[in-house]
Amino acid sequence: MTERNIGDMENIIISPDIKMELEIIPATGYYDTKNEFLRDAIRTLLAARPDLRIAIASELYKKEKISLSKASDIVGENIETVKKLFFKRRIKLLRGSTTKEEIENEVKRFH
Repeated sequence: MTERNIGDMENIIISPDIKMELEIIPATGYYDTKNEFLRDAIRTLLAARPDLRIAIASELYKKEKISLSKASDIVGENIETVKKLFFKRRIKLLRGSTTKEEIENEVKRFH
């Protein structure tokens, strides 16, 4: 995974208090960088919120940004369970690739 600075993210607005807390994180010794802390915080939040993981995967899948397999990874369930979740949310399953060219294009799009 490429290290990205928090400043690279679009239009993140944080309060001065949160900014002050983030700046001091490396000094605590718990994390080497703010980015490391933020990655861990996001992972922890997503681990605790399966509903949020489902919503994220649903939106990415609807916008054709991810495959069903990747949606399954994000949700943390098998593909059949994700299909059922998408059906309940009235999300149309994308047609699978049928030609070699379609498969190659799909691989490029999702990776």
